[in-house]
Amino acid sequence: MKSLALKLATVALLSITIFSCAKEDDGIFFSESSELINNEVTYTEIEIEILTLVNEHRQSLGLTSLNTLNIISSVADSHTDYMIETGAVSHDNFSKRADALTKNAKAKSVAENVAYGYGTAEGVVRGWLKSDGHRKIIESANYTHFGISTESNCDGRNYFTQIFIKK
Repeated sequence: MKSLALKLATVALLSITIFSCAKEDDGIFFSESSELINNEVTYTEIEIEILTLVNEHRQSLGLTSLNTLNIISSVADSHTDYMIETGAVSHDNFSKRADALTKNAKAKSVAENVAYGYGTAEGVVRGWLKSDGHRKIIESANYTHFGISTESNCDGRNYFTQIFIKK
């Protein structure tokens, strides 16, 4: 009996040692500027629709379409999560997001639109277009790429972060 208990204890200790020291790839990349970048990005239906509506609006003005870049959406995700945690719509820590995209996506310039409470893609895009500052970002010919993040809080209210960059 002691022999079996000793063997089990040895196996357990060995397993803990091996697995606790194993390097895991959790898909998160760290840089000098930030822990904002996640390798895996999936888009929800509303996010895809927002990206499409923004590009359709740009095309209607004779502007080029923006290219979706997952690294931008990953950085936007971190800010959307932050806004939900704080319960406030903000541009807090924008400089950190801009630095992360400058270093990791080779962005030359970065801009951001945020929103809260809209239930549809059409609603949030329409809201941004009615605001001079938000519309100016969407309609800027300087930007080449963009990303989006939409998350709902525990009450089901949507928070949005859309980031634009020039490469």
